[in-house]
Amino acid sequence: MLWTIVAILLVMWVLGLVFHIAGGLIHFLLVAAVIVFIFNFIKGRARP
Repeated sequence: MLWTIVAILLVMWVLGLVFHIAGGLIHFLLVAAVIVFIFNFIKGRARP
């Protein structure tokens, strides 16, 4: 599910760059998705 969200946000980000649609919001959402991904990656690695 996380990969689906990341893929959708990447597509929205590219469309925002190309068509200049809600650029600030899409960049914020992309950064939030990357932070969540990194947090889940680190949290998953910490388990024995």
